[in-house]
Amino acid sequence: MKIIDKIRIAESSGRPFYSFEYFPPKTEAGLLNLFRRVERMARLHPAFVDITWGAGGSTAERSLEIASHIQNLSGLDTMLHLTCTNMSRSDLSEVLVEAKRLGIQNILALRGDPPNGVDEWEVSEDGLSYAVDLVRMIREEHGDYFGICVAGYPEGHEECTSYQADIQFLKEKVDAGADFVITQLFYDSNAFLRFGKDCRDAGIECPIIPGIMPIHNYNSFRRMARFCGHIPAHITEALEPIKNDDEAVREYGIRLIADMCQHLLDEGVVGLHYYTLNLEKVSTQIVTELGLLPDNVSRSLPWLPVPNASRENEAVRPIFWSNRPKSYMARTMEWDEFPNGRWGDSRSPAFGALTDYHLTRLHIVLQDRLDMWGKELQSLDDIYNVFVRFCAGEIDAMPWFDSPLAVESDLIQQQLVRLNQKGLLTINSQPRVNAAPSDDPAVGWGGAGGYVYQKAYVEFFLSAEHLHTLLEIFSRNPHISFHAINNEGTAYTNCDSVNAVTWGVFPGKEIIQPTVVDPDSFRVWKEEAFSLWMSMWGELYPTGSRSRELLEHVQDTFYLVNVVDNDFVNGDIWTLLDEIISAIQTPTRTSHDLKPSVKPIF
Repeated sequence: MKIIDKIRIAESSGRPFYSFEYFPPKTEAGLLNLFRRVERMARLHPAFVDITWGAGGSTAERSLEIASHIQNLSGLDTMLHLTCTNMSRSDLSEVLVEAKRLGIQNILALRGDPPNGVDEWEVSEDGLSYAVDLVRMIREEHGDYFGICVAGYPEGHEECTSYQADIQFLKEKVDAGADFVITQLFYDSNAFLRFGKDCRDAGIECPIIPGIMPIHNYNSFRRMARFCGHIPAHITEALEPIKNDDEAVREYGIRLIADMCQHLLDEGVVGLHYYTLNLEKVSTQIVTELGLLPDNVSRSLPWLPVPNASRENEAVRPIFWSNRPKSYMARTMEWDEFPNGRWGDSRSPAFGALTDYHLTRLHIVLQDRLDMWGKELQSLDDIYNVFVRFCAGEIDAMPWFDSPLAVESDLIQQQLVRLNQKGLLTINSQPRVNAAPSDDPAVGWGGAGGYVYQKAYVEFFLSAEHLHTLLEIFSRNPHISFHAINNEGTAYTNCDSVNAVTWGVFPGKEIIQPTVVDPDSFRVWKEEAFSLWMSMWGELYPTGSRSRELLEHVQDTFYLVNVVDNDFVNGDIWTLLDEIISAIQTPTRTSHDLKPSVKPIF
């Protein structure tokens, strides 16, 4: 979605928005930590994020990589900075084509700073001289596809001959096709308000969004302050006595910036853009203190839609990737079509062709994984306990989850904990829902005015020694459909067809069935699900260690099972699973004959 459209919505609704800026880290570890930080800050529901372009195009490839990741895998509208420095027209054209291919629809057009070590800015051979030239080029080559932002300077650009001349240059950029303005940082809110009035007087009618730089510590404040025209004396006087106390500086900075932002909001400013410096806590606290966090964010679908025009018709997914949506989106990145109804013949044939399913990074460094999942595993009970702790909310990540459990899992948390304690290692689930309002904060989706339904669904790993007990109990319950498969591909099922497990009914629309259990997709998913035992967890331990051997044992001998209770009105899948637990704990026989309804697949 174009950011200008979001700004217009905010203007008409009277609900202010906020957004965050990030820069490309220089190291791989820094990149991993940035992705994880963006994931956490995404829960604040910013209107958009933007990614800077290093001086002289020094981070071009990484900036595109980060922007694509956030846009397509984290589900946030993303704006890419683009500068003229060290870039020919053909270089810029290539970046724009690639950005469009990746689904990025917003560009911040800048002249850019000189490359590192160079004092004077110089136009590149066959390059562009000013940001206005870049705005014109984008419009000439791509028409209205991109939303374009340009920079404004509340106290004048340091290279400009005068404040008024700088405003005229800004007007040229807007007249050339820019949609809105984000300003350079400032610490005097009245300076921004005066700048806004002067821009309006000069005929600049587009939205002007203030750029806000939180204060994290004294030294960084002094470094960034050089980009301001001036620092009000009261700020310098307040900081000087506490400059060596980072905590005191931070607390003062939070109050100062929160008060400044509140003043801007009181004066009718529609949005606030935070220069985060890739830091999290201060920006998060300011947004929270301002009361800008939404009380409830409605979902158009059970998953977070990807802000990419190529996926706008995507209306159904297999449920198996619901906890690893980045993996699913990476698998389907190159699709030229998406299922827009019942999952079946409309499925792209490219889905089964993708074998590299580790396209997304695990955003958890090794030490954090060891701390959460155990520096040493001595028994299967140790593994079970990790799953229990995750379901209980004591740890926030597992190999099969991109993020903590969804809110709807609170409705079945006790049942999940009990299953994992007994060795049914759950990696996906949803509660039974019969006609809940579509704006229900836990299970709702699709907006207000409709009703949503869910069949109870549970997916788990189970020891092979208990498989026949499970199959026998399932075969006695005709409302249950299931699939079970091991790492080698030996499988059992009593349902060969696609089974819708979530649907919604809305006024004036056909029934929407967004998540399904699809047998073919399950076999693709099982490759990923089993591999994660070692690629994400087992790799933490030395070859030949007890911990690694235990995880290899689970990977080699357990079955992956998914269960659907098709009675969404009166079904009770948890009682059935309790029956399985009881039978496992008190076995009466060592083998079982399978009923004809259970089909082995080899």
